[in-house]
Amino acid sequence: MAAADDRTAAAEEAGEPVEVPFVDDVTAVRWAADLGPQPDTGTLEGDLASLLRDKAGTLEGPGGRLLHVLIGEAAHNAALARVLDTAIVQPVRDRAATVVRRAVGRGDIPPLDDAHVLADLVVGSMVSRLFLTPGPDPASGAADGPAAGPPRAPTSGEAMTRELLPFLLRALGARTA
Repeated sequence: MAAADDRTAAAEEAGEPVEVPFVDDVTAVRWAADLGPQPDTGTLEGDLASLLRDKAGTLEGPGGRLLHVLIGEAAHNAALARVLDTAIVQPVRDRAATVVRRAVGRGDIPPLDDAHVLADLVVGSMVSRLFLTPGPDPASGAADGPAAGPPRAPTSGEAMTRELLPFLLRALGARTA
C-alpha cells in the first residue's frame, strides 16, 4: 500500500491524472442520485427536512458504508478527496444553497453571506453522528436512565432529522409563526 501511495503522490506532484481505486463515475453518479431531486415544499422546514432525510438515507445505505471507508482514505489521498468533493460534497452544498435561496425569497430567513454553510452543518453533523459516534452497545445490556451514563446521540437518520431540524431552523434565523 505504501508503494501505491508513493506513486499517487508522485503523479499528483507531476500534475498527472491519478486513478482513484474503488471510485468510478457510476458510483459517484449513484451517490449524487441518492440525494434525489430537491422538492419545493413551500416551507424552509419542509425543504430542510427533505434534505436531511435524503442525506441520512444515503449515509445509512450501502453507499454510506463505502463512503465511510473512503472518507478515511481521502485523508491520505488528495485525488480521492477531490473526487469525493466533486461527486458528493458539492452536490449537497448546491442543494442546500437552493433551500436557502428559496427560503430567503419567501422571507423565511434573512440573507446569508454563504448559503453553502447550511450544507456544511448538515454533512458535518450527520457524518459525525452516523460514522463517528458509537451507538448503544447491545451486549452491555445498559438501560436508559442516569445509571446508563450520558445520553447517547441518535444513531438513526430519522432521529437525526428530528434532532437537527429545529437547531438548523434556529441557526438560519427562521421566522416562526
